[in-house]
Amino acid sequence: MIALLWTDVLVWLLVIMLALWGRLAMRDALVRARWQQVFASPLATISAIILITYLKLALLDSIHLRMDDGQLRSLLDLIFYHLLDASERTYSAPFATHEFVKSVVQQDGQVLQVHLPLRHVQPGMVWWDLLLAAALASLVVWLTRRGVPDFFKNGIFARSPRGVFWGTAWGVWFVLIALWLLSHHYHVFGTDKVGNDVLYQAIKSIRTGVLIGTLTTLLMLPLAIGLGVAAGYFKGWVDDIIQYLYTTLNSIPGVLLIAAAVLVMQGMLETHPDWFGSVAERADLRLLFLTLILGLTSWTGLCRLLRAETLKLSAVEYVTAARALGAGHGRILLRHIVPNLMHLVLISIVLDFSGLVLAEAVLTYVGVGVDPTMNSWGNMINAARLEMAREPMVWWTLAAAFVFMSLVVLAANLLSDRIQQVFNPRNA
Repeated sequence: MIALLWTDVLVWLLVIMLALWGRLAMRDALVRARWQQVFASPLATISAIILITYLKLALLDSIHLRMDDGQLRSLLDLIFYHLLDASERTYSAPFATHEFVKSVVQQDGQVLQVHLPLRHVQPGMVWWDLLLAAALASLVVWLTRRGVPDFFKNGIFARSPRGVFWGTAWGVWFVLIALWLLSHHYHVFGTDKVGNDVLYQAIKSIRTGVLIGTLTTLLMLPLAIGLGVAAGYFKGWVDDIIQYLYTTLNSIPGVLLIAAAVLVMQGMLETHPDWFGSVAERADLRLLFLTLILGLTSWTGLCRLLRAETLKLSAVEYVTAARALGAGHGRILLRHIVPNLMHLVLISIVLDFSGLVLAEAVLTYVGVGVDPTMNSWGNMINAARLEMAREPMVWWTLAAAFVFMSLVVLAANLLSDRIQQVFNPRNA
């Protein structure tokens, strides 16, 4: 049976809204031309494909099914189901065939310390898996090119270099298929202390990072846009109240405010265990509350920026002329003020997304982030804190979290730079 979590509903509603907005926006020739300019850059094209891949993996992990044993499994869990039953006894390095630490065994009457072989490793399949992954990736790209040619000829990627787009698409498919095939024979990123596969944890953490980055950003946008535009346009006592509000919030250390709110939320969840029926639902509700807390505490920077820009726009000639001709406040705001602020909003969305992904890791590391039972890059980094102090050092948990998190943050930053160049009216 399909089981709906709160975050599942929100993320799919968000995807539907973005799809409808994109369809309406692409009808405008000017908007379509701007986005084509964005993706005329090879770096922007590569970054967009990487972000879309992360989003697709998060969506696959946001369709949950309740199994016969009562546990919740997502579609992504079913794709990597072989890793759920491939637990080892303890640590193992990437692509290793034996355990990382020695175990005491009795052999021929002697007590020996040896590296025991791993139970779920079938060595010798690497090259065949890579060749098969390359063939399957080529087949998927070929079918895609034949199936939807009009989109790439006339859509937003029309100006993108064909080689860059299709080369990146092939590379993404190759990596995903290769990881899936290799994970049947090896622990690609090794295993952790209790023998769980690190690659599976890193892939499952994508949903947590994407949800916090997207939902939190969209929760704070209405506050930032509404209050920032109102303060800059109406001025006077409205501006004074809004300035007092975000100045007060900024005077409180952000981490301290978030930690206090999270601790209050955690205490409320512990006193109401009837709100959720499983550990997964409890962790999901805590993730939802964390996004709400981050959204309510991270809108002040964009609000201040939009207030300053609105103060300048409200004094330009065409706004003054519209006011002299009798245009109402609503018409001036919707036709002349807000459209000229959207480049700042777009840049802020992408930059805040990457910042919130990093914030989740930091908050979880200090113990006020997502639930410890939920897969996240912050929990992986927190677990690696003690592993890095071991002798010999266990480095692959931190490396896996670093690679997956850095890739999405770098892609978001590169895409935001290109959006800023294209949509900034001063560069037109």
